[in-house]
Amino acid sequence: MGRGKLRIYLGAAPGVGKTYAMLSEAHRRLERGTDIAVGFVEHHERPRTKVLLHGLEQIPRREFDYRGAAFEEMDVDAVLARRPAVVLVDEMAHTNIPGSRNEKRWQDVRELLDAGITVITTVNIQHLESLGDVVENITGIRQRETVPDEVVRKADQIELVDMSPEALRRRMAHGNIYAPDKVDAALSNYFRPGNLTALRELALLWVADRVDDYLREYRSEHHIRDTWQARERIVVALTGGPEGGTLIRRAKRLATKGAGGEIMAVHISRSDGLSAGSPRELEAQRTLVEGLGGTFHHVIGDDAADALLEFARGVNATQIVLGSSRRKAWQYAFGPGVGATVARESGPDLDVHIVTHGEVAKGRGLPMARGARLGRGRIVAGWLVGAAGPVLLSAVMLRLDSTLGLANEVLAMLMVTVVAALLGGMLPALASASFGSLLLNYYFTPPVRTFTIDEAHNIVSIVVFFAIAVSVASVVHLAARRTSQAARLRAESEILSLLAGSVLRGEASLESLLERVRETFAMESAALFEREPAEDRWVCAGRVGVTTRHLDSPEHADADMPVGDSMVLALTGRKLPADDRRVLGAFAAQAASLLDRQRLSAQALEARKLAEGNRIRTALLAAVSHDLRTPLAAIKAAVTSLRSPDMAWSEEDEAELLAAIEESTDRLNALVGNLLDMSRLQTGTVTPLLRSVDLDEVVPRALAGVPRDDVALHIPETLPMVRVDAGLLERSVANVVENAAKYTPRGRRVTIRASALGDRVELRVVDRGPGVPDSEKDRIFEPFQRYGDAPRDAGVGLGLAVARGFAEAVGGTLTAEDTPGGGLTMVLTLRAAPGHKPVPAELPDQATT
Repeated sequence: MGRGKLRIYLGAAPGVGKTYAMLSEAHRRLERGTDIAVGFVEHHERPRTKVLLHGLEQIPRREFDYRGAAFEEMDVDAVLARRPAVVLVDEMAHTNIPGSRNEKRWQDVRELLDAGITVITTVNIQHLESLGDVVENITGIRQRETVPDEVVRKADQIELVDMSPEALRRRMAHGNIYAPDKVDAALSNYFRPGNLTALRELALLWVADRVDDYLREYRSEHHIRDTWQARERIVVALTGGPEGGTLIRRAKRLATKGAGGEIMAVHISRSDGLSAGSPRELEAQRTLVEGLGGTFHHVIGDDAADALLEFARGVNATQIVLGSSRRKAWQYAFGPGVGATVARESGPDLDVHIVTHGEVAKGRGLPMARGARLGRGRIVAGWLVGAAGPVLLSAVMLRLDSTLGLANEVLAMLMVTVVAALLGGMLPALASASFGSLLLNYYFTPPVRTFTIDEAHNIVSIVVFFAIAVSVASVVHLAARRTSQAARLRAESEILSLLAGSVLRGEASLESLLERVRETFAMESAALFEREPAEDRWVCAGRVGVTTRHLDSPEHADADMPVGDSMVLALTGRKLPADDRRVLGAFAAQAASLLDRQRLSAQALEARKLAEGNRIRTALLAAVSHDLRTPLAAIKAAVTSLRSPDMAWSEEDEAELLAAIEESTDRLNALVGNLLDMSRLQTGTVTPLLRSVDLDEVVPRALAGVPRDDVALHIPETLPMVRVDAGLLERSVANVVENAAKYTPRGRRVTIRASALGDRVELRVVDRGPGVPDSEKDRIFEPFQRYGDAPRDAGVGLGLAVARGFAEAVGGTLTAEDTPGGGLTMVLTLRAAPGHKPVPAELPDQATT
């Protein structure tokens, strides 16, 4: 029995019609004779959805009794017993009622697939687990019900259900998704145009990446190396030279001409030393390409052209952008260059753009960064010239029948020796000089074809030739070494300058520094180890890159650089030459310094917390000295008056004094309570006891300190329960409502309205006071803050700070918004209790029609 197929309708936003699309597909399959059944589809009393359910077999659901309420879930056992060829399962991200077969509905789907049943299901983009933080930043709502990305990525088919924000909002306004009394709240919250546009872009990008992954897998499985121009992907080849910025901008212009084009910058380094490019230029170009929305890649390869083409074909690129060669004309004698080679071998499906720039034909002028080491190719070429050059030259001169004369023949042989020195260094030049001297003696010095010399001046010629050849070889070799060393020192200076710049800029990421080390030295991985003196073992403080070996200590690394007695920077990938250790030492010292800075920053944070605590204590003393003394003074004055034997008070006067005592006592009790609560929040001793409660039980109790005629309360009976600490929630709501009552003009009422949106419940406290500017909305939640011209008897400024602290302690949020028409609205967002009965008109993540 094979595994069933999974088809997912992915919604770009709630309400775009993914359930409608799923049911339409079910009817098409039913007409073709497919055995299809409905495992679970929630129609939310929407007429169009209910019509599409007609004619489809619906497998009975399983009923649960949870917290005194009845709930229905998909009956997995019934579906497995029925075994239809295809089953419809709506809302794959749904959390099942406790007691169900599985905790999550996507686990039910996986079980059905394992049983060989094809599943058609739906999910919204905001429910993908990897996008949770992104969606929260966009909408301000944390999605509690999520699906692992791997479950969705492994689907056999994914169909995006999309709709423009304007069209979706029109559907909402027409009542096609929510009931009319919920439309305004939904449009002003989750369904704002910006939210919908961002969610739509997330969906399009995610699906595009999924399609790209599928295409890459298909090409790999079928060993396809040709470029498929399904999507414009432009690779920019960077050498680390100043022309890189021009190439990146040109590639970006090319990408913008095609829909969905992307740019990928790649720098290719040799595997035998430091990167051949300027680190400063490469860093600037990395920043530029990432700023333009592209990506930067570092590839190791001794043959730049082959490595570039291999990378481009591996990412299914459609175009390559290279700069015109900076080599001078005579340098083309050594080969056609990277640009010409790439253009020749790219094939018909990979376009190559050679871009002109201001550095053309000015010479490379880049640090070679390989010290005095010559490449293997140059050494081989030097030995070939040194060994075969004198023989070939001798054969040519013998065919000329020795008409050149010994002086010219000596000069010609000297030229071969100089070429050998330029290519291979000192040893090939010495071999050429020695071999050339023997050939000159044997073939061109009378008597010929013997190693004897008759005339003394010929002996002098041979000796002078050898001496000049050795001298010239030495000078050429020394000049090459000095040039290479100067280039290396330039590379080192630029690397160290870049490192110093990062220190001055305060870059505080150890991982980014280790990544720079890895790329600079062309290594597989880089790690910083620290020894723990107590246990005498190494602990990894940071690591980047991938290695095939297990690296748990510096002893297993290919190269290491100690920093003091307790830290070591370790690299894997290849053995590091001794010349590179000076630069590695600078990186190691910076890595150790960066780790120390991170720890100092943590200590500074703790110090700031202590300073904040001291500030709170100072403010507390000020509050005690003034705000607490005011009600105490009023109580003292009233009690003294009542006890005075010289005064005869009427019943009305006594009642007024007693009322003043009660009012001052209440104020004092509220002030002391807020101070104690703030102290608990500051010390982290608030331990909420979370349980499921109804808001219509908690909120009325919180209104005890406010006259009922001053408050309009609207809490629907169908509102789901919330999982909170009832006592903390009551104190939070009480502080918010009392604060709203202080600023609401006489004759106006504070409105409290509750609603459900997805897996959260919102309690909105609306006042009609003067409002608060956007710049002050966060400051009003800070301790001991009074906004504007609040009277001194308005409290010590702790009410909203305590309210937000308690809201966050129970897993909620408290934010401030402007009230339409003037005033301030406090929005208290709470988590709905697990397994609550969804309210169709109030849940955006259930809006699927």
